[in-house]
Amino acid sequence: MLVLTRKKDEAVVIGDDIEIIVSEISEDKVKIAIKAPRDVKIFRKELLAAVEDENLKSADMSDLDIGKLREAIKK
Repeated sequence: MLVLTRKKDEAVVIGDDIEIIVSEISEDKVKIAIKAPRDVKIFRKELLAAVEDENLKSADMSDLDIGKLREAIKK
């Protein structure tokens, strides 16, 4: 992992076409701006973790009650 120190309006460039700019600094938050091609997907890590967790929960069939499922389908 690379750790850098940046001030407001300073930037980091990744590859040839991704730029991360520190746009605002407050007491406990740093606002960043990301310039990247439209085909580059950018997600907040905590959202990806939440989606992954929900996908794992929905794939878990340990609590599946086949009897209740059959009744629900009949209705």
